[in-house]
Amino acid sequence: MNRNTVITIGRQFGSGGREIGRKLAEQLDVPFYDKELLIQAAKDSGLAPEVLENYDEVPTNSLLYSLSMGAYSMGNMNAASLNLPLHHKVFLAQFETIKRLAQQGGCVIVGRCADYALMKHPHLVSVFIYADMKKRADRVAKYENISAKEAEDRLLKADKKRANYYNFFSNKKWGAAESYHLCINSGIIGVDNAVKLILDFAQMKEPV
Repeated sequence: MNRNTVITIGRQFGSGGREIGRKLAEQLDVPFYDKELLIQAAKDSGLAPEVLENYDEVPTNSLLYSLSMGAYSMGNMNAASLNLPLHHKVFLAQFETIKRLAQQGGCVIVGRCADYALMKHPHLVSVFIYADMKKRADRVAKYENISAKEAEDRLLKADKKRANYYNFFSNKKWGAAESYHLCINSGIIGVDNAVKLILDFAQMKEPV
């Protein structure tokens, strides 16, 4: 596998995507970024970490319009971007950080449209992790010590938030097979087998 391979993980809530991503990073001995990405983006942009946390993976209609008009292109945060609303600054800060981290070498990044930000990266492997509702609800209920009904409510809200963010901010559809290189049902094969499958796939995938 190329040492500059970057694996991005899109995931349904409760599917084990974060755990899979962390295990991948451990096996590859590369950096892992999820909430860590917010801290790094805050350092890079000068925004307070709590600001990025509040606006993390939350869509805003005016941002995509600005990007599509070319006013604030990725990788080119010019002086005009200083006048952007706070939502815009948060999203752009994350995208800039994602691209910079990928340029430094191999890593694993969870969520935040990383696959879209890095779609031209020659060694990108984009993965989506999913599982059926019951298995995800059972997992969340166990880890957070809540009822199955509460877990299902959390799943629906979290997935809706992630889908809205991804569908709006990228030119792809969240969870659709054609949006990713590889989609895995972790509820069927389990976390460890999902890790192995991703590693095998990354080994076989040819550069773009």
